[in-house]
Amino acid sequence: MLKYYFNYYRQYKRSLQAAKRRRSSAPVSNSPYPEIGLINPSIGTTNMGDFIIYEAVYKHLRGIFPTAFLTNYPSQIHTSYDAKQSIGSQMINFIGGTNLLSSNMDEYYQWHIDPVDRYYIKNKVLLMGVGWWQYQPKPNAYTSKLLNTVLSKDYLHSVRDSYTLGQLKSIGITNVVNTTCPTLWELSPEHCATVRTKKGRKVITTLTFYKKNEDLDRRMLEILVDNYEEVFLWVQGVEDVSYMKRIFPAHEQVKLVPPTIEAYNTILEDPEIEYLGTRLHAGVRAIQKGVRTLILAVDNRAIEIGKDTNLNVISIKEVEKSLEFVNNDYVTDIKLPVGEIERWKAQFA
Repeated sequence: MLKYYFNYYRQYKRSLQAAKRRRSSAPVSNSPYPEIGLINPSIGTTNMGDFIIYEAVYKHLRGIFPTAFLTNYPSQIHTSYDAKQSIGSQMINFIGGTNLLSSNMDEYYQWHIDPVDRYYIKNKVLLMGVGWWQYQPKPNAYTSKLLNTVLSKDYLHSVRDSYTLGQLKSIGITNVVNTTCPTLWELSPEHCATVRTKKGRKVITTLTFYKKNEDLDRRMLEILVDNYEEVFLWVQGVEDVSYMKRIFPAHEQVKLVPPTIEAYNTILEDPEIEYLGTRLHAGVRAIQKGVRTLILAVDNRAIEIGKDTNLNVISIKEVEKSLEFVNNDYVTDIKLPVGEIERWKAQFA
């Protein structure tokens, strides 16, 4: 065992020394088969929303780089030295869609990046529709130095809301545009026109067990049971079912949909279904499938995207206002930042 760890440490040291000597690679557009990394939020997670994000990010990257070698790396699991070495060998590494930036990345890190990573991926990470964890103060000195080191200075970054744009600019990262989340990029006026406007007989909902408000979540479920013939819960997190059973005495009236993208996609094909719940990307997937949607935001993520794009979002604190959606027609009218999206994509042409 000692020999194993001795050899591991020796190889780690060598790889770190090599990383410190490494210079930036050629632009990705100069190679017919560029080697690209994708820092993937769906690896090592039970959150189905991360799979929806990954699907969109991968699709758009494949559209930009149809012939590229594309290697996936985890964002939510710490990497070993050989993974760090592999990430550092890529021409560029895209990280997309999720709210993995924060103001105190020495304390809270959805993106499991550590101080050593800055040697391996210096100037090698490109944001693609990334957001901020929560409303926070200006990033601290550690976070500022880390992000200014690993984020590319050669390319234009993409964030998913104006709040994140402001946070990055506050630490001197100005090569960035607000493109909204890649999961919304195909919600064009033509697509929005296909989303039904009138109330359906059935509704599918979601809960956010890690951001609980028992009174408000219970009230949401009460409204759904009282106003729809059938109510479904898409199980998107590991504690969703136990949480619902604890807070909602009439939980037997709610039918469960398994925690798979396939099961969710299937129920969204029902012409009588609509979505009303607390999970952002469950709502976005519903709109992708032409389903009438209202998202009850539990934090900054949906609120900020809603401000920028006219996504149908209200705070969970305004749960009673959901009755206005339930009892009236609603026209989906997403406002995409088309110019910024095209500008971000055009840099790879």
